[in-house]
Amino acid sequence: MIEVDHLTKVFNGRKAVDGISFTVQKGEILGFLGPNGAGKTTTMRILTCYMPASDGTARVAGYDVFDDSIEVRRRIGYLPENPPLYPEMTVASYLHFVAKIKGAPSSARRKSTVDDVMQKCSIGDVRNRIIGKLSKGYKQRVGLAQALLNNPEVLILDEPTIGLDPKQIHDVRSLIKSLAGDHTVILSTHILPEVSMTCNRVVIIHNGKVVAMDTPTGLTNQMKGAEKVALSVNGPRPAVIEKLQAIEGVLGVKVEGEGDGGASNYIVECKLQTDLRGILAREIVSQGWDLLELRGVSMSLEDVFINLVTQE
Repeated sequence: MIEVDHLTKVFNGRKAVDGISFTVQKGEILGFLGPNGAGKTTTMRILTCYMPASDGTARVAGYDVFDDSIEVRRRIGYLPENPPLYPEMTVASYLHFVAKIKGAPSSARRKSTVDDVMQKCSIGDVRNRIIGKLSKGYKQRVGLAQALLNNPEVLILDEPTIGLDPKQIHDVRSLIKSLAGDHTVILSTHILPEVSMTCNRVVIIHNGKVVAMDTPTGLTNQMKGAEKVALSVNGPRPAVIEKLQAIEGVLGVKVEGEGDGGASNYIVECKLQTDLRGILAREIVSQGWDLLELRGVSMSLEDVFINLVTQE
C-alpha cells in the first residue's frame, strides 16, 4: 500500500531525511517513532504531497506522490500535528465544507458522511459549537474527523492524541485500532505505550535514517537480556560501582536498593547487542565480592528507543 525507497529531503545542505526505505502493507498500522528533528514530519509531508522529495521515490496505493499527486490525495486522510481548522466555523459546518472539498457528491451524502465521522470521533455533542471555543482535545478530534471524511485507503496521523485527556486517548486508540484492515495507518507519536497498544509494526528514525524496523515485540525480543543486567553484589558500594563502570561496553550503573544479607542491587546498562554477563561475573568474583544474583533484564520499547537514538 505504501512503498518508500531511498527517500531523501535536503534543506539548506542538510539532509532532514537521508535515504530511508520502508513499506506498509494494506490494513496495517505502522508506528513511526523518532526524537524531535529526526525527520518524521518531513517524511509525512512528502507522503501527503505537501512537499517534494530531493531524491528517492514514494508510492501510495500504487501512485507516485510526485507524478500522481492528485490520485494520492484522493486516497489519503491526513491529520497534521496542528489540525487545519477554521476557528470561526461550527464543527458541523466545517466538516460539511471539508466533505464538499473532498468530493462528496450530494448534500444527502455529505450529511451521512459527516454524521458518521462525528459518531466515530465522539464529537456529536459539540456539532453546533464554534471550533475556536472548543478545548484542545475536542479540536484534535475534529481534526481526526476531517481526515476520515473521504473514507481514505491510507490514514496518516501526526501525534493524534496530543492534548487529550486519558479517556479521550483511550477512545482515539480504540478508534485507530478499529480502522485496521479497512484502512492503512501511519501513526507518528512520542507516546511509546501508544505504539505497543496500537501498532502492528514500528519504524524508528534518527538523524534522518531508519535505525530499526520490526514489530514492537520483535524489537524488544531482539534486544532483551544482555543490554540490561541485574546484579546483587555483597561488596563496598562505591568500589563496586567504580569497577563496573570501568568495564568496556558498560554505559551506566544504577543502584536499585538493598538486597539480601547486606548486598546491594544494581542495574548495569550495556551497549546494544553486547553480552557482558560473563565479564561482569568474573570481575566481581575476582575482587573477592559475593555475587548473589546475575540475570538479564528484558527491555521495554522505551528502553529500545532510547538506546537506539543515544548509542552513538
